[in-house]
Amino acid sequence: MNSPHGLVERVTKTILFIRGEKVLLDADLAALYGVETGTLVRAVKRNIERFPADFMIQLTEEEWASLRSQIGISSAWGGRRYAPYAFTEQGVAMLSGVLRSEKAILVNIEIMRAFVRLREMLATHQDLAKKLNNLERKYDSQFKAVFDAIRQLMEPPISKKKPIGFHKSD
Repeated sequence: MNSPHGLVERVTKTILFIRGEKVLLDADLAALYGVETGTLVRAVKRNIERFPADFMIQLTEEEWASLRSQIGISSAWGGRRYAPYAFTEQGVAMLSGVLRSEKAILVNIEIMRAFVRLREMLATHQDLAKKLNNLERKYDSQFKAVFDAIRQLMEPPISKKKPIGFHKSD
């Protein structure tokens, strides 16, 4: 197994956003656990009651086709015959009880760390976005004052003197 830090990096790179959820595909998990994808899927199917819809989803054919085109997976003969399963963080946690090997437990610990790290990174980005929005609002109001002052300087002064000469009066 890779070093824990290397494994966290590897896991972080395989986390995808599908249907608004952070997920790992069955094939990526199988590679991390050192088992065949079919072995992992069979273990899950034997314990399907542990994997409700918020723990595991099967991609639609459209989602799978889109994902293949995005990441360059070949659809040639010898590939998958069905769309992959995608596991949420809770589904991955449930896998440690289904696979029951020491390696599965160790890998799951690192996967959980990767999910935590990803959440921390997203929170940091959200904090930065909030600060940027606040700065933009602050500076927008300051620039508004500057533009208002410039507009006032551009307007001709209102004369308080009566004009000289004859003017038609209404």
